[in-house]
Amino acid sequence: MRVLQVMAGAEKGGAEKFFDRLVPALARHDLDQHVICRPFPDRLSHLKACHIPFTTASFHRLLDFQTRRIIRQTIHFYQPDIVLTWMSRASHLCPKEDFIFVSRLGGYYDLKYYKKADYLVGNTPDIQNYFIKEGWPAERTAYLPNFVDAPRPEVLPQDRAVYCTPEKAPLLLSLGRFHDDKAFDVLISALSHLPGVYLWLAGEGEREKRLRCLAQEHGVHGRIRFIKWQKDVDALYKAADVYVCPSRVEPLGNVVIEAWSHGLPVVAAESAGPKGLIQHQENGLLVPVDHAEALAHAIKEVLASKSLHRKLAARGLATYLANYTEERVCARYGDFLEKIYRKKKER
Repeated sequence: MRVLQVMAGAEKGGAEKFFDRLVPALARHDLDQHVICRPFPDRLSHLKACHIPFTTASFHRLLDFQTRRIIRQTIHFYQPDIVLTWMSRASHLCPKEDFIFVSRLGGYYDLKYYKKADYLVGNTPDIQNYFIKEGWPAERTAYLPNFVDAPRPEVLPQDRAVYCTPEKAPLLLSLGRFHDDKAFDVLISALSHLPGVYLWLAGEGEREKRLRCLAQEHGVHGRIRFIKWQKDVDALYKAADVYVCPSRVEPLGNVVIEAWSHGLPVVAAESAGPKGLIQHQENGLLVPVDHAEALAHAIKEVLASKSLHRKLAARGLATYLANYTEERVCARYGDFLEKIYRKKKER
C-alpha cells in the first residue's frame, strides 16, 4: 500500500506539528509514503533525516497551476493507492483520479473544499459528528486522534532562574499563538486573583503587545514571563505545577494531551476540544469559557489540594497512555488505511 501525503500548511501550527510527527511515525510502522509539501527548510531536513521521499510545491493560491501540475506528476510517478490531504488548499488542488482520496481536518471547515474526497477524517469525535451533520455519509467519515511525543527522560526541568522565577513559587504554564482565540487575556486576568502564583506564557503572535499591556493593567506583569515559541517544550512542562488552557476556540487541544503525557494536572476552559478530552474532576478541571474568576478558582483548587493535584495528574497520564501515544494512534491510522484499501480492492 502506497500513501501520498499532501501538506499545504504553513511552517508552524498545530496540524503542521502533528504532520511532522505522524509521517515519520507511520514510516517506522513500515508504511510506504511520499510527501508533497512547501519547501520549508526545517520540514525538508526532518523528512530527509527520516528517509522519507518528498516533492516540493508552492501552494500559493487556489488557481495555482504549477502546484496542480506538480501534484499530478507526482501521482503519475508514485502511483499511490491512497492520497491523504492536509488543509483545504491541498484538497482543492488535488485531482480526482484512480486512488482513494482522504482529507484530514482538524477543525470545523467549510466542506465545499472537500467534495472530491472519498473519506473525511476528523481528529476529534465532535469534528466527525460535524461532517455527518453537514450531510456527509457516516460510513465515509472517521475519527483518528492525534498523538504527542513521549517526554524524554534525559531532559531536565527548565531552570527557573533562567526566567527569574522563584524556585518555590506555584508555576502555571500555557502555550500557544498569541491570538484572541487562545484567551490569554482571560488567563492574565485570572492571575490577578492568584497572589504569589507565576505564569510562563510561551508563544508568539500579533496580540503579544496587547497581552503585555493587560499584564501591566492587572498588576501581574512581575509574575508573567513571556517566552518565545520553542520547538522543544519538554523542559517547560517538567518545570510547571499546573497546565492551563484558557482557549475560547480550541477544536482539539494538543497541549492538553502534552500536559497529560508529562504528568501535569490540567485546568481548561470548556471549548470544544478540551471539553471532548477532559472528564471534569477526573482527568482535569473544566471552567466556563471567558470566565476569569472561575478559571482562577479552579487553579487555586488544584494548587491547594495535593490529593486533587495527584489524582488529576495520574488520571491524565493514564488517559494519554490509553489513547494518545504514537503506538496507539499509528495502529488506528494503519487499521483505517488498511480497511479502506481492502474495500477498494474488493470492488
